Amino acid sequence: MGNRGAMDQFTAHLDRGWDLVSRGDFVGALLSAQKSLELDSESPEAHNLVGYIHQIEGRSEDALDHYRQAIAIDETYVEAMLNAAEVLIHGLKDYDGGLQMVDEALDFAEGDDELADGMLLKFDAMMQQGDRDAALAIAATLPEGPFEAPHLDFMIGRAKFEIGDLDAAERHLDAATKRDPSASDCFYYQGLVREARGDLRAATLSFLQAREADGAMPRPPWALASAQFERRVENAVHKLDPILAPTIQGALVVVCDLPGPEVVAEGVDPRVGVLIDDLQDAAGQPVANPEANPAKAGRVFIYQRNIERWALGTTDLDEEILQAIEHELTLTFPHLAPEPDPEPEA
Repeated sequence: MGNRGAMDQFTAHLDRGWDLVSRGDFVGALLSAQKSLELDSESPEAHNLVGYIHQIEGRSEDALDHYRQAIAIDETYVEAMLNAAEVLIHGLKDYDGGLQMVDEALDFAEGDDELADGMLLKFDAMMQQGDRDAALAIAATLPEGPFEAPHLDFMIGRAKFEIGDLDAAERHLDAATKRDPSASDCFYYQGLVREARGDLRAATLSFLQAREADGAMPRPPWALASAQFERRVENAVHKLDPILAPTIQGALVVVCDLPGPEVVAEGVDPRVGVLIDDLQDAAGQPVANPEANPAKAGRVFIYQRNIERWALGTTDLDEEILQAIEHELTLTFPHLAPEPDPEPEA
């Protein structure tokens, strides 16, 4: 009877942990997960939950450690293998390790959901490594579903868009939005598909829906207060490439959450990290000709939520801010972009 009571407590803590994860309460979720581990330190499910919470919090190494413990206890635990592969590929950029873990998971995968999850991770790894041909081959053979997990239709729709299969992309994205009408990623990629089809009005409406849904999402648990983020922006500006730095010297730098709806309606990507505005010539006069080489920017808008989307945690936030600013500056001032490295002689 006592053992049964302990198991009931264990299951209750585990279920509560996942429930709190779904609500965005990661502190409470971790407490529940740790209590389940106290009751059964050899539970692969408890280690998987702890790893998942660490992964969301941007603690990739800690997450991977718990996933590996779960797999050591149950060598057929596909969910933990796929979670570990995601950390390796997306968090640690260890593509070889991630692909090896995916292959191990696929050896035990059952059903279209697990098969699709593994194939999508391989697709992402190939794309990030620049092996587009291999990624295209994987995307072309993805299962069609139906899927139990609601996120898979979106992920497959995104992959199909990446390979240019707009019909399949639209079909899966439509299915995803029906299952989760608040999913901002679905709206965003619907906008990309409609933009690719040339339907700019419909694309703009989708992008506006994505922006609204992005604004309603909870911030990452590691997100900084506005004043702290602004200090990170100041530090990034001081670290700019000396060639690019003069272009925003004296500019008004504005930090806000997201691009305004009026800006998105004018064609700006709702997920842009930095927007350069009020271009001026060397004399400080507005640049009327968009083809001219402006000397500097009068205003720089930094969108905190969009930059947080790319960062894995506070440790690499400074680098993400710096890269976002330099990327937008080189697009705005292409004559200042660094020359590509010369091709080595044969």
